[in-house]
Amino acid sequence: MNIAIIEGHPDAGNGHYCDALAAAYAEGARSAGHQVRRIAVASRRFAWLRSKAEWEQGPPPDGLEEDQATIRWAEHLVLVYPLWLGSMPALLKGWLEQVLRPGFAFGSVSGSRWKRMLKGKSAHIVVTMGMPAFLYRWYFGAHSLKSLERNILGFVGIAPVRATLIGRVEGRAARRRRWLERVTELGRNAR
Repeated sequence: MNIAIIEGHPDAGNGHYCDALAAAYAEGARSAGHQVRRIAVASRRFAWLRSKAEWEQGPPPDGLEEDQATIRWAEHLVLVYPLWLGSMPALLKGWLEQVLRPGFAFGSVSGSRWKRMLKGKSAHIVVTMGMPAFLYRWYFGAHSLKSLERNILGFVGIAPVRATLIGRVEGRAARRRRWLERVTELGRNAR
């Protein structure tokens, strides 16, 4: 299987736990014979979209066409990011807006019907957070995760979408190691 791992931490490469989780997933996937490509969103330079016309008609910024090619190549996407202010970091959301443009991720069929151009791909979202994961899911309703699953990935045809929530990331080192082992196993069993 071709797997694209999208590292959504805005400060990637600086030894963050998200970096370690992305590496663990990649290691597990490669050990099971999967092909893996990684995208570090923090290494991309792009302006924020400021109009509907720019989003619909403008070309993606330099370098992001490569990211689109990686997404096109992949059968399975893995997004790894920290929960910031109850949602994904703004840089990751901005990158998704730039990459998942009309004509690449979806297109108009007729009237209000849309063609989902990324159908046939699956995804796994890994979100880290300081609070307990059950609190985010049950008390806060995991609204930002649901929005990513349904309103972004689902809209362009990516399904099924699975999620792993890792809470209390500032906790004990042994717990963090166990999560790295679990995420390595997720990579081995990617589907």
